[in-house]
Amino acid sequence: MSNDVVPIVFISYAHDSVEHKERVREFATFLHSGIGLAVVLDQWVDNVRQDWALWATQQLTGADFVIVIASPDYRKRAEATVPAHVGRGSQYEAMVLRDALTKDLAAATRRILPVVLPGGSVDDIPAFLAPYSTTHFTIGEFTWADVTDLVNAITGISTHPMPRRGEWTGGRRPDPVEADGALRWREHSPGLRIDTATIDGLHYPGSIVLRSTGETTAAFADVDLGGAYQRFTAFASVLDDAREPFQVARFRVLVDGEPVADHESALGKPRDIDVSVAGGMVLRLEMYRASGSVDLAWADPTLS
Repeated sequence: MSNDVVPIVFISYAHDSVEHKERVREFATFLHSGIGLAVVLDQWVDNVRQDWALWATQQLTGADFVIVIASPDYRKRAEATVPAHVGRGSQYEAMVLRDALTKDLAAATRRILPVVLPGGSVDDIPAFLAPYSTTHFTIGEFTWADVTDLVNAITGISTHPMPRRGEWTGGRRPDPVEADGALRWREHSPGLRIDTATIDGLHYPGSIVLRSTGETTAAFADVDLGGAYQRFTAFASVLDDAREPFQVARFRVLVDGEPVADHESALGKPRDIDVSVAGGMVLRLEMYRASGSVDLAWADPTLS
């Protein structure tokens, strides 16, 4: 659903006991006031005379989602193992939900959400909701953490969304290195380029170089690893021909977002970087200076 549209959620449950009704109301209040869902509950509309069968039909068919609260009485009534006059409301609501599943199984399965409240059991979910072959939601406490999966099912937004698919190479190991030996980055800051870096009088072709007059004082480059490499090595340094020879810069290496190296370097004091990237998918190289001209390089960057 769109982030701008508040989902309407109807709660279907049985009046097992006064305590159960209170627990359901507490849960509904948490979803409505704490999470921000538009929750519909019969206990909140009992201030006028209602045609409850009509009201229930409107909610069951009009709500975006229906939460079914598992309980022993709800299951008995949904499965018609009680006399006809016992729990007529629960029996009727379960019939409407069974009909929705029969009409469009896939759509109704996504829309009808079985919930087990604290102290309940998955065995209290009616058989027509397939408690052991479809998703159900067990709530231990009324907290954001415990309703995350339920909210995900309502919003369609996963806690762990699928990552961007990499380029298919026909089964060959992706090579993040160009023919000239330079690293091939997938994303990078403006101003970075592959060039020859001169450090302590030695020339390193295929280096990652940043030169700036002060408008850009920081840069990064992301390199795909594909889990195929063990180590990354480079010299992190200020270039010999730096316009401001006194500049001090910081260099960081991250693997899959986790820092693995963090060093300062100055002219004539290159840092020898040698870190493990074993099992990593993305290598990030960062370099920056607080202000002023920037003449920095990851010299001779190598993956092995």
